[in-house]
Amino acid sequence: MTSQNFKNHARLLLGWHGITALAILALLIGAIINLCHSAKENLYSASLLVLVALILVFIFWFARVFALKAQDRAIRAEENLRHFALTGKLLDSRLRIGQIIALRFASDAEFIALANKAAEENLTQKAIKEAIVDWKADYHRV
Repeated sequence: MTSQNFKNHARLLLGWHGITALAILALLIGAIINLCHSAKENLYSASLLVLVALILVFIFWFARVFALKAQDRAIRAEENLRHFALTGKLLDSRLRIGQIIALRFASDAEFIALANKAAEENLTQKAIKEAIVDWKADYHRV
């Protein structure tokens, strides 16, 4: 496995982000075209195909959103515990979840200073990740 860093830390899964997304999009487009060209006696079944396609779009979207929200909560708890273990204090309440998620890539040696800087200067996720010198890989998030 290659070493993880700022440039390669994002993960896209071909089967989910590529094939499944394209298949659902093709189904939706095909169902809409079918509905537009269907005869009067086929409107009901053509409408059901569009409905099924829309339901799949929502399932695809919300399955990803719900999984990310659960991972975000776990990361927030892990990083809060990490900060507490290193300093005896919880993370600064001014830190947003996106900032905390970005901080998870910082090594213990730079974590505290970077967390303080992120809270004081309201750094973006990208700015936090770019400021990390010793990258701590996270291979578990998808």
